[in-house]
Amino acid sequence: MAKVLMYATETCPYCQRAESLLRRKGVTDLEKIRVDLQPERRSEMIARSGRRTVPQIWIGERHVGGCDDLHALDAAGGLDSLLAA
Repeated sequence: MAKVLMYATETCPYCQRAESLLRRKGVTDLEKIRVDLQPERRSEMIARSGRRTVPQIWIGERHVGGCDDLHALDAAGGLDSLLAA
């Protein structure tokens, strides 16, 4: 299964929703970077993604986007194959 990286905050409901979907899909290797605990990492997230909001999710080397993007990818049938890569 592909490695998943997610920039997140503890209280963000979108972060929790995205993580819940990933866990249901069997993701066990989820690296979370908490930008609320490490605010200096937020600028890293913005530079990498071009976005300011959390969550920002990478599966392998591919930037998926945020929670809505992740759910849309799943609805389109692309999430399972990306996770399996």
